[in-house]
Amino acid sequence: MALAVTSSSSSTISSTSFFSRLGSSTDTKALQIGYFRNLERSNGFANLTQRRSLVRPINAEPQRKDSVVPLAATIVAPEVAEKEEEDYDELGRGLQNASPLEIMDKALEKFGSDIAIAFSGAEDVALIEYAHLTGRPYRVFSLDTGRLNPETYRLFDEVEKHYGIHIEYMFPDAVEVQALVRTKGLFSFYEDGHQECCRVRKVRPLRRALKGLRAWITGQRKDQSPGTRSEVPVVQVDPVFEGLNGGVGSLVKWNPVANVKGNDIWNFLRTMNVPVNSLHSQGYVSIGCEPCTRPVLPGQHEREGRWWWEDAKAKECGLHKGNIKQEDVPNHNGNGVTHTNGAAAEADIFNTQNVVNLSRTGIENLSKLDNRQEPWIVVLYAPWCPFCQAMEESYVDLADKLAGSGVKVGKFRADGEQKEFAKSELELGSFPTILFFPKHSSRPIKYPSEKRDVDSLVAFVNALR
Repeated sequence: MALAVTSSSSSTISSTSFFSRLGSSTDTKALQIGYFRNLERSNGFANLTQRRSLVRPINAEPQRKDSVVPLAATIVAPEVAEKEEEDYDELGRGLQNASPLEIMDKALEKFGSDIAIAFSGAEDVALIEYAHLTGRPYRVFSLDTGRLNPETYRLFDEVEKHYGIHIEYMFPDAVEVQALVRTKGLFSFYEDGHQECCRVRKVRPLRRALKGLRAWITGQRKDQSPGTRSEVPVVQVDPVFEGLNGGVGSLVKWNPVANVKGNDIWNFLRTMNVPVNSLHSQGYVSIGCEPCTRPVLPGQHEREGRWWWEDAKAKECGLHKGNIKQEDVPNHNGNGVTHTNGAAAEADIFNTQNVVNLSRTGIENLSKLDNRQEPWIVVLYAPWCPFCQAMEESYVDLADKLAGSGVKVGKFRADGEQKEFAKSELELGSFPTILFFPKHSSRPIKYPSEKRDVDSLVAFVNALR
């Protein structure tokens, strides 16, 4: 999708509807556009700061002695009159081919001070830039879990100064955090999953924040997580959280960059000279809390840097739980065939004549042999796993390189009915798991690295063959 950026006085924003509210007069329009281009980021809305106290805070619940009340709105917008219920599915279809700038403009126009941008301190800073470019007032909030990277906190400060705004921070309940840590320790999520910690530190604070809004804006993209975000619409009724009026359907969720590719987002950020998290230059792509985030390596999907000790299909913290549909969980029939969304079987991967497809009996026999004629390298995989899909090319290249070398290359589908066996007998932790079966030992050696490029895999094999 093309990202419209104004670069000179003779250029115009590509979305015609964006300027429709400026009037039909040519002189007036030229004046307004000139003002829009030359607006200084640091003080463009300075004249409105004295009115910030007039706007409800994001957290609309009564103040409690043990809680922190968020700041007032970042930038004031006029109250928006109630309108008749709108068909947001139809609105989304109409905006399907719209630019992120046009979608952002529409969202801010419709909801005024009752909408806010959710900012995580990563590449979603693009949302703030788009909101700034509309020339409309906007609000920004962020969830401070207490465990973010120092680089993320520094970015928050840079963004506030760059745009002349105040981010409205939401914090977890201190009593809940204390109970969790005292009961289970600081790193319980490595043992029993991240959901409980995320629920306390992220989901519940978000729920409180959204109770004071009628709509919110997120940085979700379809290409971020193939397993959970591939169908994200540009606008929808939030399927999980409630808004200001309470009840199902009381909150609208906008995803202006849903159809934008990650590299296009970065081209936009560089072009506009937007401040970004310094962790990005260190290999981090998807950034969350410090203990649960790490850089991604060649051949890995961007979401693999999050909760890497868990299965790929669980890579959501709960903020976008509505993306995970019950029917999206693979179902396995009596023949071991996987179906997703009730559609045809998931297409298999690693399909090449140089990769041997091992059955349950085959992998069992291979693991029991003390003296093999040839060493083997075998990947334990699930075809629906985006991280397995991401390494398919590297693994096929590995098989081609090892053809005729005396090392066999195999694959074993370890999801569904085979998963418990693979976990107990083959050291399966998460998908994909790569094992090397030496020639003179029955005990397999687990590939320890997250580097899944072909050169790293070849080096591993050569060190053990």
